[in-house]
Amino acid sequence: MEKVSLTINGLKVEAPVGSSVLEAAKSAGIHIPTLCYHPELKAEGACRLCVVEASGARTLVASCVYPVAEGMVVQTNTAKVREARRMVVELLLTNHPKDCLSCQKSGDCELQKIAADLGLRKMRFEDGEHKTHTIDASNPCLVRNQEKCILCGRCIRVCQDVQGMGVYSFANRGFDTIVSTAFEQDLSKVACTYCGQCASMCPTGAIVEKDDTEKVWEAINDPEKFVLVQTAPAVRVALGEELGIPVGNVVTGKMVAALRNLGFDKVFDTNFSADLTIMEEGHEFIHRLQNNGVFPMITSCSPGWVNMMELKYPELLPHLSTAKSPQQMFGAVAKTYYAEKMGIDPAKIVSVSVMPCTAKKAEAARPEMDASGFRDVDISITTRELGRMIREAGLNFEQLSEEEYDSPLGSGTGAAVIFGTTGGVMEAALRTVADVLTGQDLKEVDYVAVRGMDQTREATLNVAGTDVKIAIVHTLKSAQAMMERIKNGEADYHFIEIMACPGGCIGGGGQPIPVDFETREKRRAALFACDTDSKLRKSHENPDIIELYSSWLGKPLGEKAHHLLHTHYHQQKR
Repeated sequence: MEKVSLTINGLKVEAPVGSSVLEAAKSAGIHIPTLCYHPELKAEGACRLCVVEASGARTLVASCVYPVAEGMVVQTNTAKVREARRMVVELLLTNHPKDCLSCQKSGDCELQKIAADLGLRKMRFEDGEHKTHTIDASNPCLVRNQEKCILCGRCIRVCQDVQGMGVYSFANRGFDTIVSTAFEQDLSKVACTYCGQCASMCPTGAIVEKDDTEKVWEAINDPEKFVLVQTAPAVRVALGEELGIPVGNVVTGKMVAALRNLGFDKVFDTNFSADLTIMEEGHEFIHRLQNNGVFPMITSCSPGWVNMMELKYPELLPHLSTAKSPQQMFGAVAKTYYAEKMGIDPAKIVSVSVMPCTAKKAEAARPEMDASGFRDVDISITTRELGRMIREAGLNFEQLSEEEYDSPLGSGTGAAVIFGTTGGVMEAALRTVADVLTGQDLKEVDYVAVRGMDQTREATLNVAGTDVKIAIVHTLKSAQAMMERIKNGEADYHFIEIMACPGGCIGGGGQPIPVDFETREKRRAALFACDTDSKLRKSHENPDIIELYSSWLGKPLGEKAHHLLHTHYHQQKR
């Protein structure tokens, strides 16, 4: 790669031709503050916080979009630069709410941190005009507060460029500019999938997940309620970040201990129902394969993806697996099988889930998710919300002793834990489908062909003498490209896994902030380490799943299983 030499703050630096001054400075360990910039989004140079002095330029330049050149001399911290940055932040703060102490984003707010770093203690422009906006809390998942928006455009870019949904855009001009949905409608009325990537990207509290922690506390404090909780696979490799532990650490045991300390009556693992999902979804695939069913069959575990399918491709809904997601299967089993087994009135059970996903809140609220006669899941909270509950309770997370999940809904295999990353559902399904079709206990369980982080991956695998063509897709933009191929008859696959978020659940909209490629890679590696270390690595080997079928459900795709564990999808019109 051709490189150029330049000098930044007196330091000789080499950078690839075409890279920005900001990227060159970062590679040399020189920090330049940013707000509108994000390493995974197209740079726009909108906020002007990253300005620097560069030789050959008559004015300060935005380093995120200014290209390096041979012999360039850059200064990032002169008095002129610092004064310009202070002015930018002062002007932003002048029209920003002063509720930092009670803001949900406090501690994670990039504007708050930058203001502190710049030493801003007084505001010179308090007497100017202030914008006022209503708060949009119309949907189950996300809350938008336009008064906290700094017009960085990151939500617009992630929604359009990464997810391909285009829910947001700039509207109006000058002082009246806002980030708007079409015709300034609420999110509940536009084609939002609730994936939450906008909330993950937002540098302030302008877009956050809807906080349901008070509902959980209320249930825990009600002596008449039996409150149980399930934790998704991707939470165990991310919760630690929310509580000061380095990225990539598996904190399963401490998480279980923390949940017991918070007052939950039982602490269970969504890995159990991930194994159950593979039993149902895997046998559904075999049924389609042997009965000339609709192909390609597509996984339905990711609610953001399901929402997009219902919104934009309703004619392709027969391709979706009818299996509920692990979150919903768990809730259905908890309020039937478990309630019956333990002699608990299901009306008194409050089923809580901890998910890496904001869209899980909307999934739990779907009207059809009540096959037991009760809501499958009553409350779904994100990894971030659980972190807030742990801090509110004053628990010293790092000092907690590791504890085990409760039985019988607390067991899971290695196949279940990799549900948390792109390709994991496919690999877990293949492990079981191969054994069922061959009638053998196959020793090879690592389907490395489906692993990786490319947004679309394809492979042809010989499964029990049959060539099975598969694809794995993550991000909604790539999912839409795949749907167009299916519509046009260009996708000759048997089985497709699709996840809404970059990297799958590890990069979910409810995970600790910040999220970038390096963070997702470390979380992903931690999940595969959990799989490798598991004694059982195939879903159909889970003894509690075997017991569930033999004593209660009957068989996969049987009448009781179909009633409780499967659902239907329908066109959404918004």
